[in-house]
Parts: sequence; C-alpha cells; structure tokens
Amino acid sequence: MQVHVIRRENRALYAGLLDTYFRIRHQIYVVERGWKELERPDGREIDQFDTDDAVYLIGVDRDEIVAGMRMVPTTSPTLLSDVFPQLSIAGRVRRSDAYELSRIFVVPRKRGEHGGPRAEAVIQAAAMEYGLSIGLSAFTIVLETWWLPRLLDQGWKARPLGLAQDVNGFSTTAVMVDVDDDAWLGICDRRSVPGPTLQWQGLDAVRRQSLPEFQVVT
Repeated sequence: MQVHVIRRENRALYAGLLDTYFRIRHQIYVVERGWKELERPDGREIDQFDTDDAVYLIGVDRDEIVAGMRMVPTTSPTLLSDVFPQLSIAGRVRRSDAYELSRIFVVPRKRGEHGGPRAEAVIQAAAMEYGLSIGLSAFTIVLETWWLPRLLDQGWKARPLGLAQDVNGFSTTAVMVDVDDDAWLGICDRRSVPGPTLQWQGLDAVRRQSLPEFQVVT
C-alpha cells in the first residue's frame, strides 16, 4: 500500500483518482453510514471543506483505493470551528502549525485484516509522516469517543479539547494530537508499519523536513 499526497500543486495529476475517492466517500458516508444530508446527484461526497487548501492522503493497493484521509489547515474553516465549535471549550483552534484530520476511512474489504500492517494503521501513520514532513506540531480531530483508546494504544498523545457531547446519537469529542517523532515511530512499531509510505508525485518544490531514523524491528 502506497499513500499518495495530493495538494493544490499536483491535483491535476490525480483528477481520476480524486473522482474515485469522492465516490468512495459517498458510498461510505452517505450509503453505509446514512449521512443523507451529504447526498449529491453526481454520487460524490464533497462538502464545504473540500477546498484548494485541503490535502488528501489516498492509500492505493494494486491500483485500487483502499483508504483515505482529508487534512485541512486550522487557519481555514474546519469541522471543529464551523460545525462543532461546542466541542472546544477554549474556542476555535487557529494555528499555522496544526491541521484538522477528517474523512478517515478504510474500504470494507480491508477492515480488520490480519496479515501485515492494517490499512487503518498505514493511513494514520502516513498522516503523522506528512505532519512531520511539513513541520506541523499538532492535529485536531472530531471523533466518536470509542476512538480515543485506539489512538492512545498506538502511541499518540491525544488531549480532549472539551467534554464529549451527543451528536446524532453518538458520543463525540474533539482532541488535539501531538505531531512528533515518537508518535510516528510509535505507530510504526506498534502496528507493524514498515517505515515511510508517502508518495510525493509532482511535489518536488515542496520543502520537506527529514524524518527520524527508522529502524525495522524484527
């Protein structure tokens, strides 16, 4: 599984892949999860946060999309700031060194697999790899509270920004996660992710910081 970085600078190279990605999002969030307010006639799930500022990490295995994630700078409108502000006691998070993670998914056939690193772990490790590569120090995430133990178990430091609240029948909270070397190395080690996975096609001009030394544990 390779994870492709798609930003405004290289989006034209990925037009076909992005179209498929939005259609998979429609299948997962509109059809599977029943978020009917997101339904569109063209069968793609796109909302107000899918702007030129958005960065997409798309996991591809044997030419098929198996996982995905959206990242939005917190200096732009986000789910936390514009849809769920009540989840942050201190108010809107607006930092140049913090991005919001959202629309994190794995396609049904790759969920719960046991052979090798799980797609879920790879896409999350890729997010941490991207954050380190561009010099971020934090992520914000709006999530259902059952996710919290899983984040902590993979070595991520997640701090609640407020009290959990009921959102459409689910206990939901907002957290801030530290982006640091330990978080990336921790998830790679605990979830058997074999090091860097990001593909930076068409992004040679993007300044990327070096990652910590990775050592495969056998």
